[in-house]
Amino acid sequence: MWVLILLSILLLHGDETLASDPDPIQDFCIPNPKFGAIKMAHLSILPCKNSSEASTDDFVFSGLKASGNFTETGLATIPVNPTIFPGINTLGMSFVRADLKAGGINPPHFHPRATEIAYVVQGSVYSGFVDSNNRVFSRVIEQGEVMVFPKGLLHFQMNVGEKPATIFACLNSQNPGLQKIPSAIFGSGINEELLEKAFGLSHKQIGSMRRRFDPKKVT
Repeated sequence: MWVLILLSILLLHGDETLASDPDPIQDFCIPNPKFGAIKMAHLSILPCKNSSEASTDDFVFSGLKASGNFTETGLATIPVNPTIFPGINTLGMSFVRADLKAGGINPPHFHPRATEIAYVVQGSVYSGFVDSNNRVFSRVIEQGEVMVFPKGLLHFQMNVGEKPATIFACLNSQNPGLQKIPSAIFGSGINEELLEKAFGLSHKQIGSMRRRFDPKKVT
């Protein structure tokens, strides 16, 4: 009887278990540059080099000292994954430095495979997420405060201060994925008639949005 109950629980949660990053089976796995990555669904497996060849430098990353290049929305990001920081390979995590100019935004987006926790290093940032009932959880978080964005939920940020803001965010997957809502809708090739009906926009307006979010697909 208990065996049947246990099997039922495992079957019910099997998809959830398979969707997570695999647990490491050794202390660490520093990728061996001699071998390429093995591509699997949503995951790149990087073969390990011998642990005796690892050094302290493999576990230190110095690439977050300055901001990245800013986009037209006033956002600059430096995403960090095992490809550029070998020490976090197989540890089920990645992170990012995000800088926002005054008034800059991180447009609505979500990570299909990870929960995110964002720490405000400096500035005042309007941050929030939307749950599956379309309820918005948002507020301005200040320097030293943290906000969590649950896995797979749409979230956003905007610098509401008069000075630049810096955020450090950590995600519980080494390959969290990223889908930006505007690009996913207007830059993915979804049927134009469907978009017109869904958003109440004209053919001309849809064309304008497509040119903005994916100019390569609009002639």
